[in-house]
Amino acid sequence: MLDMHQTKIFDARELLSRRYDLVRALSETLAAPLSAEDQCVQSMPDASPTKWHLAHTSWFFETVVLKAYIPGYRVFDEHFHFLFNSYYESLGARHPRAERGLLTRPALQAIMDYRAHVDAAMRAFIGSADAAAWSTAEPLLVLGLNHEQQHQELLLTDIKHLLSRNPLSPAYVKGINNRTQEVLTLSWVDCAGGRVEVGHAGTGFAFDNETPRHEVLLRPYRLANRCVSCGEYQAFIDDGGYDRPELWLSDGWAMRTLQDWNAPLYWQRDENGSAWQIFTLHGLRELDATEPVCHLSFYEAAAYAQWADARLPTEFEWEAASSEIPFDGRFLDPANLQPHAVARSEAVSEPPKLLQMYGDVWEWTRSSYDPYPGFKPLAGAVGEYNGKFMVGQIVLRGGSCATPEGHMRSSYRNFFPPAARWQFSGLRLAQDI
Repeated sequence: MLDMHQTKIFDARELLSRRYDLVRALSETLAAPLSAEDQCVQSMPDASPTKWHLAHTSWFFETVVLKAYIPGYRVFDEHFHFLFNSYYESLGARHPRAERGLLTRPALQAIMDYRAHVDAAMRAFIGSADAAAWSTAEPLLVLGLNHEQQHQELLLTDIKHLLSRNPLSPAYVKGINNRTQEVLTLSWVDCAGGRVEVGHAGTGFAFDNETPRHEVLLRPYRLANRCVSCGEYQAFIDDGGYDRPELWLSDGWAMRTLQDWNAPLYWQRDENGSAWQIFTLHGLRELDATEPVCHLSFYEAAAYAQWADARLPTEFEWEAASSEIPFDGRFLDPANLQPHAVARSEAVSEPPKLLQMYGDVWEWTRSSYDPYPGFKPLAGAVGEYNGKFMVGQIVLRGGSCATPEGHMRSSYRNFFPPAARWQFSGLRLAQDI
């Protein structure tokens, strides 16, 4: 007969096994609308083919869990270790990132067979691993699931960029989001500041870059009650915002000039050259002025904030303000694959309250992606997961409409180079009090 402790361990493994199946199934659901040709192409060096995402997430489980914990484990294909390693230098050589789109072989079916092979081995391991192996393997398995959820969002952002480069403007899925007739008035929410604790509180999963929890001192500040809308950003464009160097950081102005930016990514004029259209995962459609502006670089977000007589919040201001807000934003819905940011139609409240802190669009902050005081990366190869990227990147907070449900928390630190635009990234304004 199982004692109480053994029963709890069994229940925990059963729950994790179910979660494993759900996460793995979602990746394949996201790939299902795509043809084999869609899944092989790489539209730019920063993006990866869908087929590569499906293989790499399996590579992670095979390399970090199965090969490490199952004596005599049989790899699916010895060549895959080289082909589908991403950036783990300690694990050996890898195929160049910018050439992932050249991997027409192995074929898509081979990748799906690879996933099935890894899944069968993982399910067997979860059910049969002894206590000693399980105690060290379980955190790596949980890390692998969160890693795959990150790639699910990347799968969507990357395929959106790919389809946008097609002159036919094809849709990933058919459908139209609900549209709002008017946008909630932008108001300010005052935040007291003071000494606050930020970082992961120690319950549940977190990436190592969210630790250790520590105290910061914040001056009083205010945040906008919602994200900046497309209509508000269009006013910035109409006022010559992309032609006024005094609004831009020096590197941003150089990038805007080099890339000839004149609007957010995926905005374009209609055939008459008058109204704005926007490319979405549902294809090309008329711009909705009420929805949050999306696919901005940090440079564009900072320039808009300067134009609006405001600034971007620091990541600590954002976290302090959001820590008590429910996770009720618009995230990726597996039953309704229409990832697109929408306006919040909510009654005006007095005093104003913060909306859209979670979901819809990632919010650029004014914080460099730096280690927290006392930060230590994880041991082993997974220590390369976050720490080595802590230079030249900017922190984003809050998640987006392409972030899987259950993957977000107030301490979550996303990060990208300041010129990145293909992610679902927008902005919220801040001011000093």
